[in-house]
Amino acid sequence: MNCLILGAGLMQKPAILSAKEAGFKTCVVDADKNAVAIPYADEFCQIDLKDKDGILKYAQKLSKSENGGLAAVFTAGTDFSASVSYVCEQLRLPAHSYNVALNASIKTQMRQCFKDAEVPSPEFINASIDDKTEDVLKKVLSVMNYPFVIKPVDNMGARGCRMVRSENEFEASLKAAVSCSRTKNAIIEEYMEGPEYSIDAIVYNGTFTITGFAIRHIKYPPYFIEVGHTMPAVLDKKIHDELISVFALGAKALGLTCGVAKADIKYTEKGPMIGEIAGRLSGGYMSGWTYPYSSDLNLTKQALLVAAGKEPDELLKKRIPVDYCPSQICKNLEKPYELYEVPSIRTCAERAWMSIPGVIKNIEDIEDFTDKAITDVLPRAGAGIGASVTFPRNNVEKCGNIISVSNKREIAIEAGENAVSNIFITLEPCNPVTDEFLNGNSKSDEEAFPPYAFFKLSSEQEKELAEELSLTGGFIGKNQKTYDFIPELLKKSDYKMIKDWSYNTIGTTLKKFDILRKNHPELNSLEFFKAVLRGGLQGAVYYSDSVEIKVNANEK
Repeated sequence: MNCLILGAGLMQKPAILSAKEAGFKTCVVDADKNAVAIPYADEFCQIDLKDKDGILKYAQKLSKSENGGLAAVFTAGTDFSASVSYVCEQLRLPAHSYNVALNASIKTQMRQCFKDAEVPSPEFINASIDDKTEDVLKKVLSVMNYPFVIKPVDNMGARGCRMVRSENEFEASLKAAVSCSRTKNAIIEEYMEGPEYSIDAIVYNGTFTITGFAIRHIKYPPYFIEVGHTMPAVLDKKIHDELISVFALGAKALGLTCGVAKADIKYTEKGPMIGEIAGRLSGGYMSGWTYPYSSDLNLTKQALLVAAGKEPDELLKKRIPVDYCPSQICKNLEKPYELYEVPSIRTCAERAWMSIPGVIKNIEDIEDFTDKAITDVLPRAGAGIGASVTFPRNNVEKCGNIISVSNKREIAIEAGENAVSNIFITLEPCNPVTDEFLNGNSKSDEEAFPPYAFFKLSSEQEKELAEELSLTGGFIGKNQKTYDFIPELLKKSDYKMIKDWSYNTIGTTLKKFDILRKNHPELNSLEFFKAVLRGGLQGAVYYSDSVEIKVNANEK
C-alpha cells in the first residue's frame, strides 16, 4: 500500500525511512524538486505543500492505484499538518479533523480554544497587515505590559518571532511577523518567564502517550534562538506530571483525537503555560533523532501506524501510566485522556553551531570527532562554502547541529558541546558586513543584538586593557602565540570561565587560534582582543586574516 508523505526535506527523512520499514510504498510531495530526502522515496511528485487540493488530487490517484491504494497521509517537521487532515478527511483516512488541524495551526484560533476551555496560556491579540500600528500598540498596552511577544499566526522555526521590550521595537517587529505569515496576520501575546519544554505525544483511542520530553535551551533576546535541547528533561515528578497534564488539556481543547501532537510549554511562577500545540511531530531533530536515540522507540513509525489505522504495538507495550496532576490554576478541569509516557532511558543532547555575519570561506574541524557519544553531525544545506551567513534571528539561520547520546547525562552534554566547539567556520576577510558586526553596531530596534561572544568592554575596562597591553608594546608579534599575551583583566574569575556560543572560554579561544593561525601577521593587541570578545574564535581569525590581506597589499 502507498503512504503519502508531505515534505522531502531532512526533517521528513525519518518518516520516509520509517514508512518503508513498515512495509509501505513511499510517495512524497514537495515544492522543491531538489529536496534532500527525495532519493529515499519510492515516488516523488512536485506539489507545493500549500496546495491542499493539488495534494488531494494526487492522493486520490494513489488511492486508486493497483498496489493496494492509499493507507496513510503523514508529515513531520512542517507547517502543513492541516493539509494532511484536509486530504484524510476527504478520503476518510485516520487523522485529526481538518477544522481541528486548523485550530492547531493558526495561533489565534489555538489561543481562543485554550481560553474557552480555561487552559493556561497567555493573553493575546490579533493584528493584520491592514491594521494601523499605533492602534494595535494602544490595544496591546491596554491588556499587557512590556515585554510581550509578536509572532506570525501560521509559521514555525521562530521565523518572524521576537520579544518587544519597548515602543521603539514595536513597529519593525510587527512588520517582520506579518511578512512571515502566509495570511499576513500576527499574534501578540504576553511574555512568559520560565524554562521551556518541548513535548511530543500520540493521541490514540482516547489515550495520550508522551513520546519525548526535552528541555529547550533558548537564548539571545529579543529573539528566541534554540541553541539546543536535552532529553529527557530532569524534573521533580509533580512538575513533570503538571506539564504533561496541561499539554493533554490543551490537546483536548483543540479537539485532537487521532494522530500526533507537539507542545512547547513554559513552567512559569503560575505553573505550566502553553506556548503552542501543533498537530504534528516536532522538528528540530527531536522526533526523528533525539527521542529514538534516547528511548529505543521509533516514534515516527508508531505515528505512521496510527495514521494507517493500525495498532501502534510497540508504543502500547512500552508505555507506562502518568498521574493526572493539573496545576492550581486549572485544578477543576476534568481529566482529558488516559495519560501515559514512553520514557527516555538514556540522555540525548542536540546542540547547534552558529556563525557571526559574513561569507563562508572554509569549514573545518579543529580536532577529529573521536567521541563515540557523537551520533550525528548535521550541517545546514544553505550554510556551505561561499554562502552568506548571519547571527541567527530564527531557528533556520543556524549553521548546523550536533547530536550526542550516552547513558550518562553529563557525558552526552559534554560530548555535544565539545563537538560544537571544534567546528570552525572561516569567513572571507575584509568584508564590510563582518566589520560592522565586530564594531559592535546594532540596529535601533535591536538593542544589544547581536550579542557579544563574551562581553562588551565598558569605557573604563577598555582604557584599563589598553594601558596593560601598551606595557608589552601594544602588538602581538608575528607568529607569536596569542595565549601568552592574555591580559590580566581577562584572567579575572568573573571572565575566565565565561563560554561563548561555541562553548569556548577566552583561554580556549586563544589556544585554538594558535592552532589555526600558527603563522599570523603582527597584530594590534587591543584590536585583536576586542575582536575576540565580540566575535569569539571567528572574530579573532577574521581579524588576523584581514590584517594579513592589508599587509600583503601594502607590501606590493
